Amino acid sequence: MEPTLPQLINRPLTIGGRTIPTRLVLAPMTLLGHVAFRHLLDDLGGCGLMFSEMCGAARVPHENRHTSACFRWRDAEAGRLSIQLLGGNPEKMATAARRVAAEGLFGVDINLGCAVKAICKYNQGAALLQDPKAAAALVGHVRRSVDCPVTVKFRTGWRDDPHLPVDLARRLEDAGADALTFHPRVAPDVRTRPARWEYIARVKAAVSIPVFGNGDVFDAGDCLRMFRTTGCDGVALGRLAIAQPWVFALWGGGPPPPPAIFLETTLKLIALLERYFDPTTGLRRFKRHGAYLASNFAYGNTLYNRIRNAPDLASVRATLTGFFEAPPRLLSRPNLNLLR
Repeated sequence: MEPTLPQLINRPLTIGGRTIPTRLVLAPMTLLGHVAFRHLLDDLGGCGLMFSEMCGAARVPHENRHTSACFRWRDAEAGRLSIQLLGGNPEKMATAARRVAAEGLFGVDINLGCAVKAICKYNQGAALLQDPKAAAALVGHVRRSVDCPVTVKFRTGWRDDPHLPVDLARRLEDAGADALTFHPRVAPDVRTRPARWEYIARVKAAVSIPVFGNGDVFDAGDCLRMFRTTGCDGVALGRLAIAQPWVFALWGGGPPPPPAIFLETTLKLIALLERYFDPTTGLRRFKRHGAYLASNFAYGNTLYNRIRNAPDLASVRATLTGFFEAPPRLLSRPNLNLLR
């Protein structure tokens, strides 16, 4: 009999000599996977490892971890948090990685996936996929600079060819990467086509280090299929984790959440945003989150527009209270038009 989803998830996994308790992890999400959201996620339980927002390597050595917008964490999460670094200069990346290691965090994650033009024009993120040898050299330089786990998140490449990620995965393993998170889309594709899960299977077969699959997992059935069809060691949840942060505990075998879970967790997130950020930053972060919350509901666009136009978090609270007075119709899968 094939293992169930909870059985697949609830297995420890060793990454670079350190062990995580479950194989469902939070993918790095810029402006979404911040300290307030991770606090909420921790309280809900079930997440094996959390990745930070993307942090610019040039700034990390000089950041104040108690006030920085991105390079920030709670002491309680340090051992389960990996900091994602963005950069194209090997020495700057290594210097930033040493700061991460010195802080006692779980590890360093190297961004080879961000395809935003403003990032790629500086030869960072997905731009590095165009030179696999240089990308592997950068990872090797970071690996030699720290003793904590070094992981890499990467995409297929700049054209749809399964040989590209397989070749890069082997190079990254040879360079010393301890685990890979693979998002099987080409760099220019901003989720306009389905993720090619069959490429995850090829990458997994090509290396001996752990591989996390990422992309288009929106319900428990998707997660189970990704495990079974790709052979991946774990699943990195992105968009759904923001929309429904209790899924880590639920898919791991926890009880179904109560009907009020959406309002309860959202109000708690607002309180945490107020705790960790100034009012302007907190509001901006929540407006980003609002699309993910709204994606769960029929007529969610109405909710999102109200959140987007709210002048402050007090107004957001009033909007949410009004929206949930009558239970909204829940969609079986999130509205992807809100998650582009």
